[in-house]
Amino acid sequence: MLELQILLIFMIIGALIAVKAKDLLSSVIALGTVGLGLSLAFLILKAPDLAIAQLVVEILCVIILIRATIKKDLPFSTSGRWFFNTIVTFVFLIVFLSFAYFCIKDLPQFGKPIMKVSQFFLNQGLRQTGATNLVSSVVLDYRAYDTLGEATILFTAVVAVLAVMRRAGRKK
Repeated sequence: MLELQILLIFMIIGALIAVKAKDLLSSVIALGTVGLGLSLAFLILKAPDLAIAQLVVEILCVIILIRATIKKDLPFSTSGRWFFNTIVTFVFLIVFLSFAYFCIKDLPQFGKPIMKVSQFFLNQGLRQTGATNLVSSVVLDYRAYDTLGEATILFTAVVAVLAVMRRAGRKK
């Protein structure tokens, strides 16, 4: 769990940078690193479905926020910090890819799950749920609240995209 603790410290530092940054674009990028760190934390905690949902929502949110702030705040052309920004980008990429490597390395081999819950679903799914399609029975009966939460997250992301991208109400 040392990886998780280091990742949590990384996320806290990213959140503090997002709050204390002088320009909006740096805040958005720092906030994006926190979300990507959360996605990696889900992978470390063996929840790949949550990691994928978090990654999709985080990428959408970062793209929307960058699009919303790029016209108001352009620190690359006005401040001359391109060298510092490039170095920080490469350091972040190296840290992110190293964490991703360790997370993916610890995943079990395909077809050899760590937890034996799937055997319970195969043995008891038809009897307990009455559904002949076991995938549907797991998604809609055993994990109904989780599926509802994921659908709510994706719906909220779509509504946020539509709210930012709409034309009505924008000033010229």
